[in-house]
Amino acid sequence: MTASTTAMASSPSGYNAPAFWERLWRTSGIQFVVLFIIAYIIYGYQPQVGAPANALVAFYDGHRTRILIAVFFFGLNLLNLLWFAAALRATLAEAGQDGWGAAATASSAVFGALFLLALTVGAALAYSIADSGNTALTSGLNDLAWAGIVLSSFPRAMLIMAGAFGLWRARLISNGLFAVGVAALVLVLLGGSTWLRGGFWAPDGAYSRLVSPIIGLVWIVVVSRVLLTRGPASRAGW
Repeated sequence: MTASTTAMASSPSGYNAPAFWERLWRTSGIQFVVLFIIAYIIYGYQPQVGAPANALVAFYDGHRTRILIAVFFFGLNLLNLLWFAAALRATLAEAGQDGWGAAATASSAVFGALFLLALTVGAALAYSIADSGNTALTSGLNDLAWAGIVLSSFPRAMLIMAGAFGLWRARLISNGLFAVGVAALVLVLLGGSTWLRGGFWAPDGAYSRLVSPIIGLVWIVVVSRVLLTRGPASRAGW
C-alpha cells in the first residue's frame, strides 16, 4: 500500500466522513419542522370532538387518499424527530450533560409513541372504519385522537426542558435564550390542561391545535440552529 493510498484511507471524505453525518443529523430538527407543516396541510382539519356522524364520514372516508398520504409523511417525519433527539443527546453528552441528554431521548420516545398512536387511529379511520357504518366507534376514535394530542403536551414539554436546561448548563446558550426556553416549556405544558368542553381551551381548540404545537416547532428550530453553530465533536458519534 502506497503512502497516498494510506492517506486516503485514513482521511475519509464525503459520505464516509463523520462530519457529514453529524451535520446531517443536526439538521433533522429543521427537516422535521418543514415536513410536519407539509403533512399537516395535506391532512387537513380533523373533525372536532363530538362531531356529527356525517362530518366524520365526509372527512375520513371522503378524503381517504389524502389522509393516508399525510399519515405516510407524518410517519416518515417521526424519524426526523428521533434523529433530532439523538443529535441533541450526542451534543449534551459531549458537553458532559448526559442526564439531560437521556431526558431528551426518553421524552422523544414517549412523544413518538403517542404520535404513532394518533397516526394509527387516523389511518384506521380513513382506511376502513369510517365507512363501516359504526358511528359510535368512529366518533370515539376521533375523540381519542384529540385526547392524545392533549396528553402529548407532557413529553413535548420534557423535550423542551431537556434542550433548554441541558444546553444552558453546558453554556451553549445565553441566559436570555434559556429564559425563552423556560417560557416555551411552561406554555407547552399548559397544553396538557386544555380539557374544556369547547372554545379556545378545548382539546380541539386553538391553543391545543395551533398555539402549543407552533411553540414547540419554533423551539426545535432554535435548538437546531444552536446545534449547527457548534464545532465538530471531539469524538466521532456517527
